[in-house]
Amino acid sequence: MPHLTIEVTPNIIITHEESFLKALNQALWDSEHFSKPTDIKTRMIPIETFLVGVADDEQRSGFIYAHLKIMSGRDEVIRHQLAELLTAAIEKALDGEQSGRVGVQICVEVEEISAIYHKKMLAD
Repeated sequence: MPHLTIEVTPNIIITHEESFLKALNQALWDSEHFSKPTDIKTRMIPIETFLVGVADDEQRSGFIYAHLKIMSGRDEVIRHQLAELLTAAIEKALDGEQSGRVGVQICVEVEEISAIYHKKMLAD
């Protein structure tokens, strides 16, 4: 644990998706809130159809939505810290790639996982 899901609109350029995800995982690991680096699981889900607002027909706005799910027990201060560090890591990873061609909204939500969660390792 944690699980990080990144949704990205198609008008946002991420030239090296693996490097982008690695930067986010590194930021989470550097927070020292997780036991092992391999506990951090991240995936990127492209969004095919989207609209920002009601009149952005030329799609001059886009967004990255990061949804971090963590085990319960961390207080609100820590959850805010994790949201802030992910926001900063996303902004840093995107730095310069957009070149002002699209307005980017970075949205981060931190949520506790249900108490009913099972995990089993099949192989190491």
